Amino acid sequence: MKRIGLSFIICSLSFSSVGAQTLLSLDSCRAMAVRNNKQLQVSRVKQDVASNLRRSARTKYLPHVSAIGSYQHTSKPISLLSTDQQADFASLGTSTVGALQSTLGPGLETQMGNIGKMLVQAGVPAQEVQKMAGDFQQFMGQTMTGTATVMNALGQKIVDAFDTDTRNIWAGSIMATQPVFMGGSIIAMNKLADLGEEMASNSADARLQTVIYNTDQAYWQVVSLRHKKNLAESYLQLVTKLDDDVQKMISEGVATRSDGLSVSVKVNEAEMAVQKVSDGLTLSRMLLCKIIGLPLDEDIILADESLSPSPSPMGEGRSSIATIAPIAPIATIEPIAPMVSQAQENRPELRMLGNVIDMSRQTTNILKAGNLPQVALTGGFAVSNPNVFNGFQKKFSGFWNVGVLVRIPLWNWGDVAYKVRASKGATAIANLEMQEARDLIELQVNQTNFKVTEADKRLTMAQKSIERAEENLRTANLGFREGVITPTVVMEAQTAWLQAQSQVIDAQIELKLAQVDQQKALGVLSVK
Repeated sequence: MKRIGLSFIICSLSFSSVGAQTLLSLDSCRAMAVRNNKQLQVSRVKQDVASNLRRSARTKYLPHVSAIGSYQHTSKPISLLSTDQQADFASLGTSTVGALQSTLGPGLETQMGNIGKMLVQAGVPAQEVQKMAGDFQQFMGQTMTGTATVMNALGQKIVDAFDTDTRNIWAGSIMATQPVFMGGSIIAMNKLADLGEEMASNSADARLQTVIYNTDQAYWQVVSLRHKKNLAESYLQLVTKLDDDVQKMISEGVATRSDGLSVSVKVNEAEMAVQKVSDGLTLSRMLLCKIIGLPLDEDIILADESLSPSPSPMGEGRSSIATIAPIAPIATIEPIAPMVSQAQENRPELRMLGNVIDMSRQTTNILKAGNLPQVALTGGFAVSNPNVFNGFQKKFSGFWNVGVLVRIPLWNWGDVAYKVRASKGATAIANLEMQEARDLIELQVNQTNFKVTEADKRLTMAQKSIERAEENLRTANLGFREGVITPTVVMEAQTAWLQAQSQVIDAQIELKLAQVDQQKALGVLSVK
């Protein structure tokens, strides 16, 4: 798999300055376009995003730890005792002593009377017995009063102990959760993340091929117009020379003024053609400069603009016409089936569609997990203030805990089943799109192979036409100098020669662009 990286940025970006011009090769333009293209930079960022999402998915296998803290203020505290219960505890001694007095008092008085009679019969003075009874009653009264006071205080202490004062509650916990079985959803999510990263890489490859393809198109457009301009200038020289010769013949009376006007019109047409192709060349250079990241007014010259002179059609002493250097065609593979297989293996568009199919299947697996049990282990430590771990205390205290969490879906009215069916439908659509794309790619490979073959044939025929056009022009020029051929015949020969030269340039550029189309169809278009 081809990846966009530093290898594309630091690849052979070889350009040199010739005077005030910058000489660029096709490989240099490709490398500069790859480095400058903003969409390729976006693709690299998307690859980083997909890589981070993959790493995030891996963390779902690991335990997750979280800390929770809270504070709550309430308008009323929690009361464990009712108002009546609080009143009963506060008067516990008084009510107890009262009950004892009402129960034990009459019997105790009867017993004391009997004891007093026994003491009198035994010879104790009645006054002493009465005094002893009074002292005992006074002692019992003091004892009961003290007991009531002590028990009332004890009851109030109980009431105070049950006063929670929970208007300010502090709580905190640390919890760890370890997934054990999530119905296969975590595995599917990780596979989905892997596919997302692979799809981002394939998308970057597709974008790279598009950038290189656009760069090649702009590059060969500049080369074509450059040679068209040279051809137009050479044609202008031809008609200008003819116009000069005709004007001399008019002065000598061997040619008519009508002949001179006809040639002058051709000169004007040639000048307009030079101006038109010059404007087109300027605009094409601006487009190429934009693609490769240079200023629009940068003065650049392309390596394939180098001129290769051909024999002069006007004989010795005349300017020669430049032609594009011969183009070596891409070696075609016969039969066509291996080329189709190569394209289907290399094309990033097909790999992306394959990613879409696999991602759709993993999405289905995630949805299926909604109908399966889920098991997780939990553990943690929790604290609170107030706490009830040792009675009721207004201080922080906590406890450790471990557990198992099990979730079993029982009934959802077919919600998950419907989603699974919809996801399977999306997978079926992706499969059909994949089949259609394979058919289209097979068609593209056949078409580009045919175009390369036909372009090569047209180039051969155009080169043969040049030989005939040059011989025709040479003969016409010779007859014109001998005075046996009119200027009109010479102009027709020049026009035929111009068309033949233009057809060669068009055929050469057409062959080169057909080769680029074939490389793109095969999925092998890349920075060398």
